[in-house]
Amino acid sequence: MTDFVLEAELREKTGKAETRRLRRAGKLPAIIYGGGKQDLPIVLNFTDAAKMMKDEHFFTSMLEINVKGSRGKNTVLLKDSQWDVIYDTPKHLDFFRVSSSDSVTVEVPVVVINQDKCPGIAAGGLLDIVRHTLEVTSRADAIPEHIEIDCAGLEVGDNVHIDDVTLPEGAVIAHETNFTVINIAAPKKAEPEPEAEAVTEAVTEAGEAAESSED
Repeated sequence: MTDFVLEAELREKTGKAETRRLRRAGKLPAIIYGGGKQDLPIVLNFTDAAKMMKDEHFFTSMLEINVKGSRGKNTVLLKDSQWDVIYDTPKHLDFFRVSSSDSVTVEVPVVVINQDKCPGIAAGGLLDIVRHTLEVTSRADAIPEHIEIDCAGLEVGDNVHIDDVTLPEGAVIAHETNFTVINIAAPKKAEPEPEAEAVTEAVTEAGEAAESSED
């Protein structure tokens, strides 16, 4: 069962000219592939799809696509997406067929909790999220919505490595290096204002000139 159900139609034509025409008409071109079945070029309602994509869970959930004129339902994961760099809107979506028991690997967002209980942040340290997403392998029906990292008790200079992270049951992150996920960086020293520097230099030069004249 999924919270995301999309209605689609088959695309009769493909190519750049056709995809531009569809986008001008308020449609979103996409494709369904994999699962040992034939590729299905489809078109979605842009408004409906864009609304669902505002929910971050859309990107790590099993989705259902009902394609008009095609037999059976399509249970898929969003595998790739192309975006308009100016308007930050989706231009094309790639969906990969899956079943509940399939093992899949997806990018899952990192969420840091208990920042209000972190003494390093309270002392002026800066939370540095080194990895905003992690490549997680799990069953398709058990993809975690996010990976929580608890920063309670961390001091300035402390790091949380991947081996320190507690993963949801059944989730695995393959890695050869115990890489850093977050750290509490030392607070940056305030840079002197240019005007203040100029005044300090002027005072120093005046003092040196006065000493020189006395000699």
